[in-house]
Amino acid sequence: MTGSRIDDPIISLPAGAALHPLVLPARADAGSPGPFRDYAEVRNRCLEAASGRDDDSFTPEELLPLLTSDAYSQRRQWRIVIGPRTVGVALLNISRDGEGDTATMAISVLPEEQGRGLATAVAAHLEQLARADGVHTLQVWTEHLPADEPALVPPTGFGSVPRDHTARFLLAQGWTLEQVDRVSEYRWGEDDHLPALRAAAEEAASGYRVVQWLLPTPDERLDGYAWMKSRMSTDAPDAAMGSPEETWDADRVREQDTRWRDMGHTVQVTVAEHIATGELCAYNELSLKGPEDSVTQQNDTLVLAAHRGHRLGLLVKTAGLLSWHERFPRSARVVTYNAEENRPMLSINEQLGFVPIAHGGAWKKVLD
Repeated sequence: MTGSRIDDPIISLPAGAALHPLVLPARADAGSPGPFRDYAEVRNRCLEAASGRDDDSFTPEELLPLLTSDAYSQRRQWRIVIGPRTVGVALLNISRDGEGDTATMAISVLPEEQGRGLATAVAAHLEQLARADGVHTLQVWTEHLPADEPALVPPTGFGSVPRDHTARFLLAQGWTLEQVDRVSEYRWGEDDHLPALRAAAEEAASGYRVVQWLLPTPDERLDGYAWMKSRMSTDAPDAAMGSPEETWDADRVREQDTRWRDMGHTVQVTVAEHIATGELCAYNELSLKGPEDSVTQQNDTLVLAAHRGHRLGLLVKTAGLLSWHERFPRSARVVTYNAEENRPMLSINEQLGFVPIAHGGAWKKVLD
């Protein structure tokens, strides 16, 4: 399956709107212009309106591989349409990890079309589909601009998001805010402190060495990298989101590498290897899409529990940033996301020079 099923019905919505299933084309430019390019454009506009940034905007060519189902996730998408215009988008991604009962849902409506009951009607339909597929837990991640609204604090007690339009909608739909993410940014400038920080980390991690590669992952590193990726799903702070444990092996790493490359991403992986055993025990990922002056994303960073206390997080982050900047000196910004309760990683980021620029919410809804 590559997207919504061809036989999915068109659903009538309020205000003369309709929910159209999106059948993914074989190529992003097939039938251009058309429904897929409309989906991509409206998706980007909605994300930029929510975050105030275009960091997560994708061209149709970059977006197509991201939306395509694989062995690990069933992905379906829809357009919200009024007449000839696409005014919103929706998705339902069902994870095949764990019991297969967890899904990510997202509904985005252009700001000028909000307040007409469209998202409420779409949510009801997607929840019905999720129940029919055995989903018990729905998840969604949101971004929030600063707003003169009361603060909404998750049960963790760390961070908050404003009780804005998005938050009020989710609360009314029975969702609970479980966790707050900090969005942080690093801007390259006078960065003389990074080599000194790397040297200090190397001294504390004398029994380890740094290994790096650009995707695709070398065959001899597949198993070790896969194990660390699986621990990312269990060891990173998840609050009460209930995310399933992910099963990673060499084939899944290869599939991830192919998807990233098909999306036009350049990805650098920096790992710490335990010299005595050859075990890979910490890693950091940096990625860039589009032109070489685009924003860099700092993706996963993890230190295996048995190897903590040796400043390996600082080691892989400083080594990664320094070599990345040599490759892509025109990428002036690095953006990363961390749970507000993840003080060890936040402390490393702050030491490096990352500063908070926004906050996001991790929400959950348990279906009846």
